[in-house]
Amino acid sequence: MASKFGLAGGIPERRVRPIWDAVDSRQFKNALKLSTALLSKYPSSPYALALKALILERMGKNEEALGVCLNAKEILCTNDSNVFVDDLTLSTLQIVFQRLDHLDMATSCYEHACTKCPNNLELMMGLFNCYVREYSFVKQQQIAIKMYKTAGEERFLLWAVCSILLQVCCGNGGEKLFQLAEGLLKKHIASHGLHEPEALSVYISLLEEQNKYNDALEILSGNLGSLMMIEVDKLRLKGRLLAREGDFAAAADVFQSVLELCPDDWECSLQYIGSLLEDDSISVKDNGPVHTTKSIECKNLHMPGEVFDSRMSRAVNFIQKLMEASSNSERGPYLALLEIERRKLLFQKGDADKLLQGLMQYFIRFGHLACFASDVEEFLHVLVSNKKSEFLRNLVKENEATTVVPAKALGQSITVFKVQNLIGNLISLPVDGNHKSFIYLTELENMAVQMTQMFYNNLPLSKDLDTQESMYGEELLPMACNILVQLYWRTRDLGYLVEAIMVLEFGLAIRRYVFQYKILLVHLYSYWNSLPLAYERYKSLDVKNILLETVSHHILPQMLASPLWPDLNILLSDYLRFMDDHFRESADLTFLAYRHRNYSKAIEFVQFKERLQRSSQYLMAKIELPILQIKQNSNNIDEEEVTVSTLESLGYGTHFIDLSNEIGSKLLTFNEDFNLRPWWTPTYDKNYLLGPFGGPSYCPRENMQNLIKQTELDAVKKIEKRSLLPRMIYLSIYSASASVKENIEANGSTVDPKLPLELKILLERYAKILEFPFREAVELVFGVSSGQKSLEVPSMDIIDWTNFVVFLNAWNLNSHEIGQGDSGRSTWKLANTFLRKYVEEMIKSAGPVVSSPGNDLSFLVQLVTEPLAWHALILQSCVRSLHPSAKKKKKGGSVEQSNSQLLNEIHISIQSLRDTIEVITKWLKDQLQKPHDGKFETMYSLVQRDDTCDGPGKVFKILRSPVSAMKDAEVGDRILEALHSWDPADVVRKIVAGQDGLLLELLKICESRIKSLQALRIQL
Repeated sequence: MASKFGLAGGIPERRVRPIWDAVDSRQFKNALKLSTALLSKYPSSPYALALKALILERMGKNEEALGVCLNAKEILCTNDSNVFVDDLTLSTLQIVFQRLDHLDMATSCYEHACTKCPNNLELMMGLFNCYVREYSFVKQQQIAIKMYKTAGEERFLLWAVCSILLQVCCGNGGEKLFQLAEGLLKKHIASHGLHEPEALSVYISLLEEQNKYNDALEILSGNLGSLMMIEVDKLRLKGRLLAREGDFAAAADVFQSVLELCPDDWECSLQYIGSLLEDDSISVKDNGPVHTTKSIECKNLHMPGEVFDSRMSRAVNFIQKLMEASSNSERGPYLALLEIERRKLLFQKGDADKLLQGLMQYFIRFGHLACFASDVEEFLHVLVSNKKSEFLRNLVKENEATTVVPAKALGQSITVFKVQNLIGNLISLPVDGNHKSFIYLTELENMAVQMTQMFYNNLPLSKDLDTQESMYGEELLPMACNILVQLYWRTRDLGYLVEAIMVLEFGLAIRRYVFQYKILLVHLYSYWNSLPLAYERYKSLDVKNILLETVSHHILPQMLASPLWPDLNILLSDYLRFMDDHFRESADLTFLAYRHRNYSKAIEFVQFKERLQRSSQYLMAKIELPILQIKQNSNNIDEEEVTVSTLESLGYGTHFIDLSNEIGSKLLTFNEDFNLRPWWTPTYDKNYLLGPFGGPSYCPRENMQNLIKQTELDAVKKIEKRSLLPRMIYLSIYSASASVKENIEANGSTVDPKLPLELKILLERYAKILEFPFREAVELVFGVSSGQKSLEVPSMDIIDWTNFVVFLNAWNLNSHEIGQGDSGRSTWKLANTFLRKYVEEMIKSAGPVVSSPGNDLSFLVQLVTEPLAWHALILQSCVRSLHPSAKKKKKGGSVEQSNSQLLNEIHISIQSLRDTIEVITKWLKDQLQKPHDGKFETMYSLVQRDDTCDGPGKVFKILRSPVSAMKDAEVGDRILEALHSWDPADVVRKIVAGQDGLLLELLKICESRIKSLQALRIQL
């Protein structure tokens, strides 16, 4: 803190130290008292003012703190030479301005100080820090070059070069700026050389960006190459540059040298083989490691057969030498031999039997490892179906004949199950009702039983493990669950679904830290309308930090369509808080990377922040949180003004319109990790269980990329659609209110003509997102309402169409464009009929929640909480506008007489909306009034079957009496205690309680809405 000569901001340090001590110990009142005393002695000291502002901000007095900061800024920005300016004062002000979201003011203070003291490096570094926080890359470059010219230090030149690189990759700068950065570095190298390894890294990256691979190789081979201290890293970089330059022969020699030093380097093995075959895929610059899936597409059929044979022979000889010299625990050389055989098959010069032989050898050595299946997955893709089946038979035979220690035997058995799933035998079994299909279903069920029993039998292996350690056979239960879910999908027997859930819950009873079990349960509970239980399991994952971005998709879409508003509010708020905190902290981390001369990390931090800022999930959460607030406020007639004030705080929705306008020009990022999702819901908008069994053509792995691409396209449309809602709600409330006032006031209401016109433009845009021109959309909804047309869209799209109808009615109240001269075309009637129609259709098709997983309950929730809620808000604004002051009433009688038609339409709409919600309320009460014990028995009886009966129950039989099954085994106190506490009936009770909890929350919303509508009727 102290400056030169014992001064702090121009004040003796002994006077300042007690204030900082009080701040550090959080004694803010005492600190404020001391600060006030200091200011009385130094009333014109910017540092004394900055200290007081800092204390006030820490006390939560933001307005006072800002006022004091502005006073300090005013003093600093004068031309008075007696004003003491130093970095300590400015950095203290910067802290406060940043916390108050006025970073631009801190920047202006630093800019003035740098003008006043042009050669002060500390001040210029502070200004550079401000520009880093503002992501002003051009200004960063300018001030960095100024520092470089002043001090001549290499680090400042690298700051400028990084700023130039950021202008290209994260800004609007053209690639010609690369030449400027290269020129600056060349000039510096010519006169001073380079002294930092990170500087060399940045220089080579800069050359790579310009495709100057030869120049980069010369730099790496010259004196500057000695800055790269680790020889293997230097060789890897050299090999990559040679491959990108097209010198594959030299690249192969370099990669061979790397493998001699690191024989287990699988990535390098792929690059070595790829270089021998002149495979262009290895020269593609990628942020992640080279993966086998990339090279499968490049078959290199242009290479002559003789050359191919000689190079593959060279590769085999070299890899075999590596195997002789390396230990048996290194998988890389064995995988490299398999890759060579795979390439031969792709070149149509291979032998599938040799690949099978290699796979079997790999199984014998490494079949017990959990990674075996993922290691061999790409090699299995090149085998025809009968060879895959032969490989599986060989695996089973080898596994049965092998006598190894129990832990290895268990690992090999798990591997056999995994490979069977990879090959596709499980999903491609017949689905018809013949005898062969029945046998296959029995085999599937027996396999699930075998997996569960195997987990049981091997519990003693885990008796000495800590609770944080993975148990032996942990992967068996998710595999058994997947088979049981597939059996449910094939047969629609709910018993299999109950068993699938019980299997996972049993695993969590033994060890509660297995995230894979919890994720599967989140999706199973969500599917069975036990969302409170799903959310409880999600919370137990303890998702934090960046995982909020990559993992939230497991629960967020379901919560957005649920009545669990408090939980949803927490979910969205926590996510947005993390993101906003990260954006603030990212600038600190970036400047820290600059100061520690880790230039590549500085660029990485900025790129990562840019990626998160363009996250589709982040944009969706920013939109959904205010929509949630509107939903919550709209549920009470007394909250209409609160709803309007909520919209006012959002700029009446204009901010989201701007956001929607940017989506087209903004390249959104999708950071969700779909790899952990269950097979039946590969993306958050796809669930195979909602439809019939897909049959042998079902192959999710091959369809995954297409599914993800479609999901991303749909997400962009959804974000645009949802971003229009806040503004359309406000304009609808305004238009409805204005139309009523216009009817009842003597001189009419002062209506801004731009707002109804804007609502029509937004309606046209909304219809376009629904892929209809506005007029055709209007004709369609009238046709559907009258029963002349049908709306062939998914359930969730019905919500969008119903929103369109509600907003259309609000717009027409003011514009009167629809229904002129045609009394049969009333938009009031359209909205009432449309809402009622789809509510009744859903209720009619819905079965009991306890026995109808995957029904349209979420669709019903969205109908109640969105279009019905918006319609209720419009009605509220109409009723409130029917009570003007006496002076403004139209002559010729009372309001009721002069506006009987309008009053009648409002009255009918209120009654219709109330009746519609009562239909839902009756259905909910019918579901909830069924005895809890009866629902429990209904679900529990699904798995309580005799051994002679076909269908579910066999897995349950294993789970039902775990203590007696383990009484003679040594499983340890912890596992034994878990077995004693385990009761499968508790699982069923929790499912039923979760379903009832969800229905109860929806019932509360409906009853509150009915109460509000009843109060509106009384006002009329």
